[in-house]
Amino acid sequence: MKIIIADDHAVVRSGFMHILNYQNDMEVVATAADGLEAYDMVAKHRPDIILMDLSMPPGESGLIATGKIKEDFPETKVVILTMYDDEEYLFHVLKNGASGYVLKNSPDEELLKAIRTVYDGGTYIHPSMATSLVRQFVKKDFDEVETDPYKILSKREIEVLPLVAKGYGNKEIAEMLYISVKTVEAHKSKIMEKLHLKSRPELVEYALRKKFLNF
Repeated sequence: MKIIIADDHAVVRSGFMHILNYQNDMEVVATAADGLEAYDMVAKHRPDIILMDLSMPPGESGLIATGKIKEDFPETKVVILTMYDDEEYLFHVLKNGASGYVLKNSPDEELLKAIRTVYDGGTYIHPSMATSLVRQFVKKDFDEVETDPYKILSKREIEVLPLVAKGYGNKEIAEMLYISVKTVEAHKSKIMEKLHLKSRPELVEYALRKKFLNF
């Protein structure tokens, strides 16, 4: 199976590459340092699987890249690699099309099992996160009523939303829109309140679903 590794740390990419290329049924065909490069490598190599780190500053995040890749190259399976057992991210990356969620501190055997499970058409979730996923489904109603953001958000809020989703900081957004940092913070709070969002992962997922991010 052809595999791409996307992580912003060269030593991590090298380590995973060594592990995977040692397997008889796996070959790492490319690596990437951020989400934008990951997308380009998938477009070029059309791998079976991409191992995607969620957090890859300063480039595009793995969460955004996952949505883009699954929309344009649905045949490529995405396995998330992360240091964080965060149930919010778990739910949203799975909702955006990821097929696996593995913690970086997992044994090599677990990573290999996840890759083979996903390649065979299954879904693999780190055992410690399985309970969290069930709890998320039980606790929240994610079948929310779809609303038109252009009717409930102000013009400035519509400008701020995609910038927040892309990972820009308050100061960067303030400079880009020629407004104060305090104003940016106020707009972010209003956006979250109006859209009934509770976290940044939810905001990113919303922005992807509503096509606010220009791919």
